[in-house]
Amino acid sequence: MRLPSAATRGKSKARRAAKGRGVAAVARAGFIGRGVLYLLVGALALRIAFSDGGGRQADRGGALAELADKPFGNVLLWMLGIALAGMALWRLSEVFFGQAGPDGDTAGKRALAGGRCLFYSFVAYSILAYATGDKGSGSGSSDRQTQDATAKVLDWPGGKWIVAAAGAGVIVAGLWIAGRALLRKFHDKLRMGEMSRRVRRGVDFVGITGGTARGVVFAVAGGFAVTAALRHKPGEAKGIDNTLRSFADTAAGPWLLALIAAGLAAFGLFSWANARWRKF
Repeated sequence: MRLPSAATRGKSKARRAAKGRGVAAVARAGFIGRGVLYLLVGALALRIAFSDGGGRQADRGGALAELADKPFGNVLLWMLGIALAGMALWRLSEVFFGQAGPDGDTAGKRALAGGRCLFYSFVAYSILAYATGDKGSGSGSSDRQTQDATAKVLDWPGGKWIVAAAGAGVIVAGLWIAGRALLRKFHDKLRMGEMSRRVRRGVDFVGITGGTARGVVFAVAGGFAVTAALRHKPGEAKGIDNTLRSFADTAAGPWLLALIAAGLAAFGLFSWANARWRKF
């Protein structure tokens, strides 16, 4: 009988560690941190719907500035940054060892986890840099950053088509996010059987409304990017703040923005539900 090699034993131990309580704990912290960000952005967008928003932007930068103004704000920023670093670490473990579920080991799921790991790593870094005093990190205008990046890419050879393709990709991603929320695909990721009927209804409500609102915002932002590419005007591209403000410019007025804002806040609550009932 052949004994397992040291490499095989080491890989098995690493896989158990990736699926263990430690990684689950940092993932839960990450979901709590993500929930805080979406609740703050939703609250800022709601404020903007019916006033000037107090000079804040409804994006990550505005959320960090809002948090920094609270008592013990710097401590809260450190906690938020560390929590989202935990989210990045969990996504990294999914790259190497797969996600929960029967199809979690597919190359597509691992690649998606890798993209999410990079995203949360950047967000965590920007928050921690902001907490250390670099006020330009993480708190800059998402609109200005988006327009600057769009302008640079438009100057590349074929830049128009690169921006258009990226915008189309964001539209597809937004529609995918909203569609999965409407179809309640999140049931596959949560331990629904452990919830009471009332809690299950609440999770369904925040999961559907939150995911749909988030997907709509992504899709609309992607549409602005495509418009900027076709017109070759970087100023047409919009970050999260101006994308949200554009909802108030529709026939529905501030009420549509208020509805989207409530949806983003609902996604924050849904993130907290993931912290409690997510499968790891």
